[in-house]
Amino acid sequence: MKKLLFFLFITTITFAQSNTEVYLYEIINDNGNWSVGKGKNISNNPGYDSQPHFYSSKSIVFSSTRNRQTDIAEYTIKNGKIKFINSTPNGGEYSPQRIPNSKDISAVRLDTDGLQRFYKYNYKSGKSTEIIADLKVAYPFWYDKNTAINVVIVDGGLDLILSDIKSKKNTTIQKKVGRSIHQIPNTSLISYISKENEPWEVKTFNPRNAEKVKIIETVGKKEDICWLPDGTLLMAVGNTLMKFNPVTDKDWKIFHTFPKNKFNNISRILVNKRGTYLALVSD
Repeated sequence: MKKLLFFLFITTITFAQSNTEVYLYEIINDNGNWSVGKGKNISNNPGYDSQPHFYSSKSIVFSSTRNRQTDIAEYTIKNGKIKFINSTPNGGEYSPQRIPNSKDISAVRLDTDGLQRFYKYNYKSGKSTEIIADLKVAYPFWYDKNTAINVVIVDGGLDLILSDIKSKKNTTIQKKVGRSIHQIPNTSLISYISKENEPWEVKTFNPRNAEKVKIIETVGKKEDICWLPDGTLLMAVGNTLMKFNPVTDKDWKIFHTFPKNKFNNISRILVNKRGTYLALVSD
């Protein structure tokens, strides 16, 4: 119990001390040759701004600091305007995501008393209701409207757990995992970071038969990944994005390198479904 409380305390302090920004870049696809185009800082705000998620083709939601706490912000791509979905005086929201087949948003809320739970927020009113009881969800992912595959704090570590929302049944997929969870384009497979062995590994999980397969080892101890629509895996390493296509490549290659005076530590990368935008976070 002491270890768990210490982990939660460290998590809170890390969020409070991080001065990160969310950036949005254009992605260019020239007959299968992908490249990074123009971009800009879309949070432009002191404090912690992180964990972007494409709410739709028109907007992005992310965690953003205001009044010394984090709330759910929504950025409209066309006009650059930001609005807040909620206001929680006694807690902060992290990892906002749109719930499938719904306009509402889910997020992890860390209250000032240390309680950490997974909530649904009404898109219009911001009113919250608990989704999963008795699990300390850290990094969520919606597989479908009734299934969440989440990284959960368990005994001071991080486990990958599949939750059936209707039956309230929770099944552990693997212990010792990282924070990045994504669906691989044009498949029913989920990718995640396995930390069971060193070096760490990118693995797939099939929710239909529970099969797990290794894709490739990570670059050092890096864990922020995402996918291009053609099935190419991207990984953030310092100021560089690496790429690996499981079908055509044998090892990682450089996808794009940003100037060192701009980014030193890229994290939380995400490409939208159409492959037209890249969102990333950096100090």
